[in-house]
Amino acid sequence: MSANTHPLHLVLLTGMSGSGKSVALHSLEDMGFYCVDNLPPELMISLVNLERTGLSSQLAIAMDVRSASSLPQVPEQLALLQSQGVQIDSVFLDASTDTLIRRYSETRRRHPLSDYQTKNIETDQRHALTEAIELERALLQDLRAHAHVIDTSLIRPTQLQSYLKNLIASPNEQLTLVFESFAFKRGIPNDADFVFDVRMLPNPHYEPALKHLTGKDASVIAFLQQESEVTRMQNHLQGFLENWLDALAHNHRSYVTVAIGCTGGQHRSVYLVEQLAAFFSKTWHTLIRHREMDARP
Repeated sequence: MSANTHPLHLVLLTGMSGSGKSVALHSLEDMGFYCVDNLPPELMISLVNLERTGLSSQLAIAMDVRSASSLPQVPEQLALLQSQGVQIDSVFLDASTDTLIRRYSETRRRHPLSDYQTKNIETDQRHALTEAIELERALLQDLRAHAHVIDTSLIRPTQLQSYLKNLIASPNEQLTLVFESFAFKRGIPNDADFVFDVRMLPNPHYEPALKHLTGKDASVIAFLQQESEVTRMQNHLQGFLENWLDALAHNHRSYVTVAIGCTGGQHRSVYLVEQLAAFFSKTWHTLIRHREMDARP
């Protein structure tokens, strides 16, 4: 690092149009980041170098599919900046196609690719919204593969702000484990690296005294701890992750999201997320998300 530069924390925010990038960027601004929206990738290195010689130590850059032709150079740019000592968090916001279609219908905004044409498309007709979204997915696939993904399909803006704040606060030098509970009836999270189904385990929902409680309540914990199948599942999940986390860390992974689902996302999945996070927090930095519980008003 040059004597005229200072350490810089860079957050690169990318993702699907309509997935919540504006909310995320405002949240980063509230956290003290100097934020730049829709920056062309060709200008990223110059902007970062400028900020490293200025007053800002936190920079957030948002890019989207409007820079499609130059997005392929971004991973190489990030690798270069990281080699120069820049701390980088790359975050990709995603959402299901149905969710994005609904959001566009509600706001009546035009998708940025609604008029997009490529040499591979022989007709001049405009893409339908669904086709534009799928094209956007294809164009952003490489950026998604190099980023931590947050699925915003079923979460409120306040949840996204909380997830982002916790994520950015995670130590950059080690692997962060994100344990997430969810309900299968509301869909599998798009941001999961591993998904485990625990619906075959005994369900506290059918116990009248436990039905309206969660996997964080003492009586539900006691119920599940006395079930041998639950203990066996927990041991299997712990063993699987213990066997592979070192390999994932050595593969330069910054985040691994482990999603555990049950029917309603209130009891079994919540319990196992809490137990696994407590176990692995002794060795790894861990974050907890309870998708259905967090969504409560």
